[in-house]
Amino acid sequence: MNYLGFALRNNLFVAPMAGVTDRPFRQLCKTLGAGLAVSEMVTSNSLLYKSAKTLRRANHDGEVAPIAVQIAGADPRMMAEAAQFNVDQGAQIIDINMVCPAKKVCNVMAGSALMKDEAQVARILEAVVKAVPHTPVTLKFRTGWDRNHRNAPAIARIAEDCGIRAVAIHGRTRSDQYMGEAEYDTIALVKTQIRIPLIANGDIATPQKAKHVLDYTQADGLMIGRAAQGRPWLFREIEHFLATGTLLPAPEVGEIHRILKGHLAELYAFYGEDTGVKVARKHISWYTRGIVGAARFRHAMNQLPTVAEQLAATDEFFHAQAAANDRLTYEEEALAA
Repeated sequence: MNYLGFALRNNLFVAPMAGVTDRPFRQLCKTLGAGLAVSEMVTSNSLLYKSAKTLRRANHDGEVAPIAVQIAGADPRMMAEAAQFNVDQGAQIIDINMVCPAKKVCNVMAGSALMKDEAQVARILEAVVKAVPHTPVTLKFRTGWDRNHRNAPAIARIAEDCGIRAVAIHGRTRSDQYMGEAEYDTIALVKTQIRIPLIANGDIATPQKAKHVLDYTQADGLMIGRAAQGRPWLFREIEHFLATGTLLPAPEVGEIHRILKGHLAELYAFYGEDTGVKVARKHISWYTRGIVGAARFRHAMNQLPTVAEQLAATDEFFHAQAAANDRLTYEEEALAA
């Protein structure tokens, strides 16, 4: 896929997720089939540029291009400065967050709260596009701020008029948070009204659902978030299904174990041992979510304070799984989810 002048492996994007899409996770998803991965949200507050968290999020050492960084904020000048800062740090695409429904973001009229103020949306987009004239700027937003105000078509037209090069739309309103099911009618409508690429997002958890959303919305690509947590091989499964119409077999226990251990090694190297162990806990929990007998393992693993203990527990769990079956056995509830 040619996207904003970059040759991508495919049209499957990793959604930016705070506390999840760090460099190790982005790199892993790209290795396992994603065409593009967008960084977790970076603040537009210049006072935090030198904080450990912001510097880590701006660290793209060795990352496969194109490097896409998402920025968030409500002030046009600060957003413009944030775009310039991240381009200076290596960003090749700047993405603007108008999708996050979190209270701490929306309470300062950032994220999806901005959809209530279309004039301010235009001011922010114009400022950012002007600040980085040689860097593509994209926008992610929701279908509206509640179900009675689905103004995604208006926001998309404003974006195109302001020079935004592509948009991604999550199929829920701000008031929906992440509850209920995503709807794709609004995304399909927006696709008929703009000329720039549109990426569809929301509840894409299987290869079959991916094909349905692409066909239904006629979107140019798909953005996948929560479904890839603990399951980064979802991208290669979708890529294969879209290309062939057939499903890949589920990965064997041994492969999942190797992927997880590689992921953990990258987390420890990226964050250091103390923070790395803490960050790794949620990833290990996602990788083992729904597996028969995993609840006890996760409870014990979350008490372990060192890399050596965490790795030993993970090895023990997966060796036991492999001895029982070539592929993991899941609880019925997990399979139905």
